[in-house]
Amino acid sequence: MKYKPHQYQDYATQRILDTPFIALLLEMGLGKTVSTLTAIDLLLNDYFEAGRVLVIAPLRVADDTWAREVEKWDHLKHLRISKVLGGVSARRKALKAEADIWVINRENVEWLVSELGTKWDFDTVVIDELSSFKNSQSKRFRALRRVRPMMKRVIGLTGTPAPNSLMDLWAPIYLLDQGERLGKTITGYRDRYFTPGAKSGHVVYEWKQKKEAEQRIYEAISDIAVSMKAADWLELPERIDRVVPIRLSGKARELYEKLESDLLLPYLDADVVASTAAVLSNKLLQMASGAVYDEDKGVKLIHDAKLDALEDIIEAAQGKPVMVFYNFKHSLDRIKQRFPQARTLGKGKEGNEDIRAWNNNEIPLLLLHPKSAGHGLNLQESNCQTVVWYDQIWSLEEDEQANARVHRQGQKNRVVIMRLVAEGTMDEDAVAALERKATGQEELKQALKARINRIAA
Repeated sequence: MKYKPHQYQDYATQRILDTPFIALLLEMGLGKTVSTLTAIDLLLNDYFEAGRVLVIAPLRVADDTWAREVEKWDHLKHLRISKVLGGVSARRKALKAEADIWVINRENVEWLVSELGTKWDFDTVVIDELSSFKNSQSKRFRALRRVRPMMKRVIGLTGTPAPNSLMDLWAPIYLLDQGERLGKTITGYRDRYFTPGAKSGHVVYEWKQKKEAEQRIYEAISDIAVSMKAADWLELPERIDRVVPIRLSGKARELYEKLESDLLLPYLDADVVASTAAVLSNKLLQMASGAVYDEDKGVKLIHDAKLDALEDIIEAAQGKPVMVFYNFKHSLDRIKQRFPQARTLGKGKEGNEDIRAWNNNEIPLLLLHPKSAGHGLNLQESNCQTVVWYDQIWSLEEDEQANARVHRQGQKNRVVIMRLVAEGTMDEDAVAALERKATGQEELKQALKARINRIAA
């Protein structure tokens, strides 16, 4: 396919060429992968400013998306991709293969750093979904931090730079500029921009932003961050967000409120116990969806109200494909039992075939977990106009990425995002929390949005 870049894609590519380390905060659907590959091709073959290029990405994206993009565009087909995936021997073989770009999943970053050590030879590194390195205590962050001085160029890609709060920004930005803008340590960053909130002894559980901290942080990173929204550049079909209220039966409500107040549901065979606030929250979300795990990992059925609502939604779709996001395995099992036509995405080549089948309207009901289907999947070519969140989640990043699998560039139909929310339950709190986080995320994107003159060619 011939590449006809949008103006913003040309701009993004040029910024990569001009900036040794940069964060492209491009909203989902803006084609950041092809913009980045175009820049990499120029750096490799025109400017000769890159030698060995490494892409770090979520597993499914590493296995499929980058190679698929190279094959899709005429101007990139000469690029050779080596997938550093699978077992150790397969990874070592892939590292030695003749290629232009080596792609590895983020779970194996620690292994790669250990394998190469001081012989690290990737001068250009792309971190696809930069926000997945937000935890400065994680092994993947610490490993990449050790070899960061040996990189000449770092390109960070994400649509959600601060998934939960501005505290999430320090680690990703450090991997770009090695602490030049937000400080060399997370402690220094906290002291500069935050004050301690809730704490237990010396352990602080909550940090509150200082006055004008947002503006100061935005200004500090504005020269290496490019932010763009799909709505500003693409005429996407309408997206409608709907909450579908689910009324619980008297018995289900009684069980829910008992666990909420007593932290215990006694059963003859195995009790349901919530020992901490986090466990209680998770258990209540499960119950809101119709089932809950007991202490022996068995499943206690609570209600079928969401299954009934989903049945109505599928019927109303009138034969068009429906996409459903679930968070709990018992939800998956119960949906599959009620709807035998439902399919999930397989792994590897099987998963790639499932994607093809979905985009060709051969799968009527696709069940996806947001953690495994949130990044890099192009599922917008089917006739699907209905996306259902069966279980509610807390992660803004997973929510935005998952919804963007369908509502993105290439979508021709209006898309309706439906959330099945059990009334008076933790479902409502989770949805409200996502809305609050989305507001903060929008403020960040707006503050960093590139000021590009929109002059028609």
